[in-house]
Amino acid sequence: MRTILNVIWLVLSGFWLFLAYLAAGLILCITIIGIPFGVAAFRIGVYALWPFGYTTVERRDAGAPSCVGNVLWLVLAGWWLALGHIVTGLLLCITIIGIPFGVANFKLIPVSLFPLGREIVPTDEPFAAR
Repeated sequence: MRTILNVIWLVLSGFWLFLAYLAAGLILCITIIGIPFGVAAFRIGVYALWPFGYTTVERRDAGAPSCVGNVLWLVLAGWWLALGHIVTGLLLCITIIGIPFGVANFKLIPVSLFPLGREIVPTDEPFAAR
């Protein structure tokens, strides 16, 4: 079932969201300081490409640097990517078939706003990362 949902997701919104994260990651990797943010963008981009069957968990050992990094991320790229998820989610919710995919877009908004200090794990083992 996950594969079917992921293929439909890929066609409806996943590919375009992946391209947005890829562009944000490439722009952020231009400077040396932005490389960790670019890596986070690539990681979340792959998650946005194929989200069903995976979830995010908070890393308890992330600490204060990830908090500061999340604030910088929010200013640099987070709110643009979150806006893309909001628009895509609203457009998908217009049809009855698209509602689950719109809800999935809305679930990706917190990750797109604050990606640092989170880890993407399979849904079969969400507590294995702890």
